[in-house]
Order: sequence, then C-alpha cells, then structure tokens
Amino acid sequence: MKIKIVFILSIFSLIACKKEKNNDSKVSSTVFKQYAVKKVFPHDTNSFTEGLFLSEGVLFESTGAPENMVNTRSLFGELSLETGKIDVKAELDKSIYFGEGIAKANNKIFQLTYLNKIGFVYDAETYQQLNTFKFENNEGWGLTNIGDSILVMSDGTDVLTFLDVNTQKPTKKIKVTEYGNPVYRLNELEYVNGFIYSNVYTENRILKIDIKTGKVIKSIDLSSLYFDAKNRFVGSMEMNGIAYNSKNGTFYITGKMWPILFEIEIFD
Repeated sequence: MKIKIVFILSIFSLIACKKEKNNDSKVSSTVFKQYAVKKVFPHDTNSFTEGLFLSEGVLFESTGAPENMVNTRSLFGELSLETGKIDVKAELDKSIYFGEGIAKANNKIFQLTYLNKIGFVYDAETYQQLNTFKFENNEGWGLTNIGDSILVMSDGTDVLTFLDVNTQKPTKKIKVTEYGNPVYRLNELEYVNGFIYSNVYTENRILKIDIKTGKVIKSIDLSSLYFDAKNRFVGSMEMNGIAYNSKNGTFYITGKMWPILFEIEIFD
C-alpha cells in the first residue's frame, strides 16, 4: 500500500501533461513536468550500475559486485541498446576491487574503485590497462570528464574533486549546496555545458550543479522512472547512471539491476 501511495503522489506532483502510447515497447512519448521519456531500452538485471557515458555514439557502462549478489561483476564495456547486455572490455577481480564510475578523456578510460583508493587507466581503443593511480578520497563513487584535461569525481560526500587528466592529482574541490545546505551522497556524474548532473544515492532525483559555485540550480524528480523499473522487476534497486547524448540533446538514465534504460529529454 505504501508503494502505491508514493507512486500516486509522485504522478500528481510531477506530472504529466500528455501521454501517448504505441505498440513499440522501445518507444514512448510520455511527457512529465520536468522531462519527457523518448525511448525505453532493455537493461541487464545483473548489472549493478556504477557508471555510464556515451562516446562517439557508443554507450559504455561500468558495474560493481556486492558480495551478497553472486551474479554481479566489476567490469566495464560497451552497452547494447538492443539487448541490454555489456560487451565486456575490462574486468576487475571482485574479491579485491569493487568497480565504480568511469569516464573517457584524452583517449583513455578511467575507472574508480570503491574502497581501495585506486583508479585504473585503460587505452580507449585497445582497452589494455596502462596503469593505476591513487586518490586521496576515502571512497570512489562517480566520475566524469570536462574535455580532455579534467576529471571530476564524487566520493559519497558533498564534495566534488577535480583531477588533472594527465597526473590524476587533485586541482580543486567544490562543496555542493542546495538552498545553502550541503548535499551528501553525490554519486554518478555527467558533465554537460558548464554543469554537472549528479545522482543522489538512495534518492530518485538528479541534480544540476553549477561547477563554478557548487550550487544546485535544479533538482529533477525521476520517481516515476524508478517505479516503472520496480514494477517491471521487483529486484530493481537505486537509480544510478547518467549519460548525455549531445546529438539528440537527451539523457540515458538507468539504475542498479534495472530491467530498462530510459532516454529522456530534460526541460530547461
């Protein structure tokens, strides 16, 4: 009953000016107050999503592997929008490392780990591991890039850490605030045109953050996407995963163990 009540409140609070349906399960034109769902794609319910990015038309996903979920793996690779499966390019020993966020910059792919304070660097064409780097943050969570010179990572706190791509050393940190208050549990990140979009762990919303001030300028409530995933697969967990499609001006959104991935347009 509680889930039904929250779902109804979510629909009334967001909503929905227009709704059109057709017989293609991969296409939807549901329009909400803050966003519109453009398409729906399959997603592997064994993927404990930690990172998502789009590069040259190819979608990449990284996953983690909780000890109590035997079917999960710490890996990254190309995500098929047709099947929802990942074509694995690199995998970590799950007994040692828990894979976290990924980003591509300067023809390299960077991958964080959760508690080891270590990141991995791969060649973006061959996917061969080039080296590792250490970071000072207590934990590694989300990762994105600003061009080919800057990486930005989250660590579960209210702080975003900017790293030099070549040295992986911190160049600055900003604290993220919303109405003057710190925002904790910043997770998966995506940089878009001067702003960072961030999942908030355990919350069904994405924040749009000004990278100059750290202030949240918009909070996008995506509760309806979460409930859609949950209704399709009861094992769906937290929303996590943002990738921007600059060609379409849309975002790919998914979550841990979700059976679907959404392509949405976020309204200004």
